[in-house]
Amino acid sequence: MIHTHIDAAHPAAPTGRRTALCIAVAALASLLAAPTGAHASQAQARGTAPACVKRDVVKHEKYVKVTNGCDEAMHLKVVIDWGPDSRCLTYQPRESWEWNWGRGSYGKVVTC
Repeated sequence: MIHTHIDAAHPAAPTGRRTALCIAVAALASLLAAPTGAHASQAQARGTAPACVKRDVVKHEKYVKVTNGCDEAMHLKVVIDWGPDSRCLTYQPRESWEWNWGRGSYGKVVTC
């Protein structure tokens, strides 16, 4: 429970200033709750790619070949744990793409 004390020598702030302060606090809270950095890219990803998307991963060579085996175009990206993810690419059915990375390890392929 929060107790407040209003000193008679310092009257409460006028309503306009209180409103402005409430707006500023709400804006700051929304900024602090917004995802940033790696969390932002994870938030943009929709989920793990379906099983019809083939992944050929060679972890020790930091290499993955992604093939769209689905019957429709797929928007996909490679997620690298502790490293840079690939950009989101559109794969047509039966189209492949290779991705190498230098830092981190293979995480998964997600839709985006």
